[in-house]
Parts: sequence; C-alpha cells; structure tokens
Amino acid sequence: MILVERARQNPNWLWLSLAFLGIAGALIVLPLTSAVIVIGGALAAIAILRFPELALYALVFAVPYGSLFPVALGAGNLTAVDLLVALVLALWLARMIAQDRAIVVHWFPLSLPFAAFLFAALLSMTVALSLQAALKEFTKWAEMFAIYVFVANNLDRAKLPRLLAATFLAGLSEAAIGIYQFLFQVGPEGFVLFDRFMRAFGTFEQPNPYAGYLGLIAPVALGVLSSQWLVNRKNLSLSTPHYPLAALAALSLVAMLAALFMSWSRGAWLGVSAALVATIIVQSRRALAFSLIAAFVLAMAILLSSINIIPSVVAERFSGVADYFGVFDVRGVKVDDSNYAIVERMAHWESAAMMFAAHPVLGVGIGNYAAAYPAYALPNWSDPLGHAHNYYLNVAAEAGLIGLLAYLSLWAVAVWQGWRAVRATSGWQRGVAAGLLGMIVALSVHNGFDDLFVHGMAVQVGIGLGIAAWLTRSAASSSS
Repeated sequence: MILVERARQNPNWLWLSLAFLGIAGALIVLPLTSAVIVIGGALAAIAILRFPELALYALVFAVPYGSLFPVALGAGNLTAVDLLVALVLALWLARMIAQDRAIVVHWFPLSLPFAAFLFAALLSMTVALSLQAALKEFTKWAEMFAIYVFVANNLDRAKLPRLLAATFLAGLSEAAIGIYQFLFQVGPEGFVLFDRFMRAFGTFEQPNPYAGYLGLIAPVALGVLSSQWLVNRKNLSLSTPHYPLAALAALSLVAMLAALFMSWSRGAWLGVSAALVATIIVQSRRALAFSLIAAFVLAMAILLSSINIIPSVVAERFSGVADYFGVFDVRGVKVDDSNYAIVERMAHWESAAMMFAAHPVLGVGIGNYAAAYPAYALPNWSDPLGHAHNYYLNVAAEAGLIGLLAYLSLWAVAVWQGWRAVRATSGWQRGVAAGLLGMIVALSVHNGFDDLFVHGMAVQVGIGLGIAAWLTRSAASSSS
C-alpha cells in the first residue's frame, strides 16, 4: 500500500523504480552488448523523466540520425523520430493531467491551415491505391502539426537558447560528416566528383535531402549571428548573455555552408541563397543596405567568371540551374551524362502532371505517387524514385486541387506568421524570427526541385514553425 500511495503522489517515482529494476535485470540476464544498449536506454529514460524537455532536444538530433536504426513495422519503418514525438506528446499530456488537472492547449495561427491540409489528405485517402503508404504520409504531417503545437505551447525564454543550441550542434555534426565524406571520398561510386572528391550526403543517403536539411538550419544560424552584428552591434561583447550561442551559430554556419557546397545540390544552393538574403533583408534597413552591396559584389563576381575569378566547375554548375526552369517533353530528348539529372526530373514532373490531369479533385491519394506511378510512367523511366522531384506537383498529383490549395494556404499563412514574428520581436530574437522566415523560404524554393518532407525533416520544420509562433505570442505578452 505504501508503494501504491507513493506512486500516486509522484508518478515519476514508479517509472524510475521500474527503470532501475530493468537495469538490474539486464545485467543479470542479457549478454554484455545487449545489456549496454538496455542500460543506455534506461538511463536516457530516467533523464527524460526527470527533465522532460530533454526529449525535445533528443528529437532535434533524431531528425538527422534517427533513421540509422529503423524498426520494421508493416510496409514502413518506425524511427527514433516517431518514438520521440510520441514520447514528447505523452509527457506533455501526463504533465497537464498531473499538475493542471486539465488538458489546456493554446491554438496558434497555423492550426487551422494545418487542419485543412490534414482534412484534404484524409479525403484523398479514400481513393488511395496503397492505404499503408497513405497512412505513413498522413502520420508525417500529423507529427509536424503536433510538434508545432507542442513547441508553441511549451517554449519559454530559458528553453529557446537551449533548443537553438541543440539545433546548431546537430547541424554542425552533420556538416562535419559531409565534409569528411567529400574530402576522403567516403560513399558510393555514383557520388564521386572530379575523380578526387565525393558529394556530401551525411546520414541522409542522398545529397539533395542532406543539403535540404542543412538549408533549414543555416538561415536560423545566420539570423542569430547577424542580429548580434546588425541589430545589437553596440551590445556585442564577451559578456553578452547570448554570445556563446552566437559563437556556436557562427561555427555551425561556416561548416554548414561548406557542406552545402560539397553536396553539389543546385536546388539547395538556390533555396539557401534566397533564404540567407531574406534573413538579412527583413531585419533592418542597415541589413537591407548590406544585402544590396553583397548582391552587387556577387553579381560582379559572376559576370567576371569568364576571367576565372570563379572556378570553371562552379560556374558550369550554376549555369545549369537555368535549365530547371524550362519545361520540355522528355520523350524527344536524347539522354546523356550531361542532361540526365534534368531529364529525369522532367520525366517525373510529366508523370505527376498526368496524375493530376486524370484525378484533378482528390488526386491519387496522399503518399501514393510511387504506387500510382507505373500507370503514368514515361518510356525508359520506370523507377518512381518515391516522389515527383517537385513537391508542388507531388501534392497536386497525390491530393488533387483540394490538397494543393490547402498546402499553398498553409505556407502562405506560415510566411505571414514568420513576418509577424519578425515585426513583433527585437534584439537577438528578431534575428531568430528572421532566420525562421528564411527557413520557410529555403524550404519553399528547394521543394520546387525535390521533396524535403523526408527523413524526419517535417518534424524539424514543425519545430521551427512552433518557435516562430511562440516568439509572436511572447512579444505580444511582453508588450501588453
């Protein structure tokens, strides 16, 4: 009875007791390697139960690393991202019930557009060929929404720097892996560059999503760093409370930009370039003037590339970017090494367009691009690659006009929320808000050439959107 009463008074006590019993049992029963894994998991569980916010920081690292240890489940895999999202939400629910005796959730501007898109996704599932693929895609978006709501409800002034530091450390570690792969030719033969280097791909298996992940974090790092210089220039010193965060942001930004270059991903180059410019411009008039000068210098450098100021291989890579903005029928094109990447994307764009034309209202079902692809594949392009290499076409093909309009509305409101956060905040928090707006720009541009809602990155986006919502609310509370 005493044990039961103590468990009622402090629910964590019961879980801690069970964790210690599990450690003891693992040492007695399991082999050493398995026991170490079990004990490590138990210690992590104890730490999270004692400090629940650690689950959120663990989730930040699970985005790039969680897919390395998947758990097979039906047609898909359960990753650390899925488990930690469930844990974060369960701990939040338990805390509200234990402390507040009620479930109180504040809803923010993106809640309604998120709900509209999820409803459109549910409608499209009624015509899906593969219900399992549809559920997997729907779950991804539901997790993004849930984390957005969680962060917006639970962030505070003390947690924000810690959350950003975890994000920058995760980006820095991924950048270090990519730089190592590039310099020491670690990776598959198909990623070799100039017989000397290797396209950086980190833990993402492919260079494009890897670069996309770095592109979500780099604008935020620039925002924190530039706010110290452009907004708080008079207060910048070693005694500044957020100087360590700015130093970490600078280190991670340099590493991530280097790794982005080494990924050789043109879509990421475009997206991150637009994002970095947006991050600087929206902060102040001084920032706008600085951006105009930087743009002029860059334009002059590109114009002078004919006299080898820019390496010829880089100039050639940039010159190929314009080809992605032309639309052509791939059935009349002779494919070779120089045009393969562009023709491959166009083939999948055409297939997505045909899906949308055949199913204009509800699409072929959310997450069902690959399942429906064989019926719309062009000759010599039988591999669906999982998505249409353009998320706007992808969502139109999978969720029809209803889903496309809901998706565009969601990101229009996201831009508006980001702009509100920039205007409402000041000091270093304005830099964070500007970086988050840059994150949306990077995502929106890069998604024109790829699908960045893979490898748990939807959760990373949800965290960023939640921070922006909290910044607006916090600024409004402070002013009132």
